[in-house]
Amino acid sequence: MPNQPLDDRGVFLLSQIGHHVSYLFTARLAPLGLEPAHFGILTHLVAVDGRSQQELADLLNVHRNAMVGLVDELEERGLVRRGRHPTDRRAHAVHLTERARRALAEAEAEAEAIENEILAPLDEAERANLIQQLRRLSSHAGLPPGIHPGLQRRRRATPSV
Repeated sequence: MPNQPLDDRGVFLLSQIGHHVSYLFTARLAPLGLEPAHFGILTHLVAVDGRSQQELADLLNVHRNAMVGLVDELEERGLVRRGRHPTDRRAHAVHLTERARRALAEAEAEAEAIENEILAPLDEAERANLIQQLRRLSSHAGLPPGIHPGLQRRRRATPSV
């Protein structure tokens, strides 16, 4: 339809809300010393602590060199420590620190608060339906579950002075 208003276009609305949520989440993670990419990595490490950098890179579909930079950032912030991998002496195992566990708990609370704020107009059934529909769209787009495509394009953060 020519001259269709933007707020009648689903992709515009998804982009608008996605940008808004990304901005909110980034702002709320900043006081914790985290970025959304860090949150993603830490969340995956909670599931299986001690993964190798290569396993994390493969899991998150991030180039191994980019993963080294991300793990460097997390290590510099005291959120992970590298150690010997128990089965591969060429690999480094990445372990969460207690500081990371505390920061992640706070970050998860922020994520939950943002979700509640954004989805406040919806009742539980509508929320469940929205999540189901978004998963369907994500799958159709070929996006791996639980992996943000922004990780693949991320550059190392500049150190604060």
